[in-house]
Amino acid sequence: MSSVYLLRIALPDQPGGLGDVASALGKAGADIVAVDVVSRGADGTAIDDFVVELPLGGRADSLVSACLSVPGVRVIWLSRYAAGGTLRHDLEVVESMTEQPAEAERVLVRHAPVVFRADWAFLVCRDGDSGKAVVEECTPAAPDLPGDDAPWLPLDRPRRLVVPAEWDNRGWRHITAAATPMGNPNRALVIGRSGGPEILDSELARLAHLAALTQTVRQALSQS
Repeated sequence: MSSVYLLRIALPDQPGGLGDVASALGKAGADIVAVDVVSRGADGTAIDDFVVELPLGGRADSLVSACLSVPGVRVIWLSRYAAGGTLRHDLEVVESMTEQPAEAERVLVRHAPVVFRADWAFLVCRDGDSGKAVVEECTPAAPDLPGDDAPWLPLDRPRRLVVPAEWDNRGWRHITAAATPMGNPNRALVIGRSGGPEILDSELARLAHLAALTQTVRQALSQS
């Protein structure tokens, strides 16, 4: 029996830095399932995501203490990771889309929460006649859109979303969300995290890239 956690840290982007953190986590009893480099900054700092397992009875705060024992390391986020260790990378999603080109958008929606370590995802469009937002695809944990509204549409680029305050009691409290256009400005792929961590610029870029790839895959299908 074990508990799985998502740990996001900032650390000096220098040789050996990642190994020092991994060693410290190992000494704390953590089993590292996966590591992703989320971004690298011009200031010489990298942001990395660790998916780690702690044995039953292990304390989550020991993970924080282990990271902080390494000079220059800062802990940005720590939470239980519901997706466990089944980490899927961007290339695996692209492979799934190319295997099922007619279902490319559905594949991306289904896998986006794991790829981006989010809690849910959905594909929404604005109906041209009624002006209402229509959810075309969603994962099971996705919240409803109050009033059938998607105030961020039309969307010209990937961006973090500002959730209306009146949505707090409609399943959107403490949600960190982002969206990117999907095919046209009135369709968007939306991902959301409960509480955080903040969605970084590098993650927005990946989200937009994968969304664009779905359109490329679909176009290739129509021409074949």
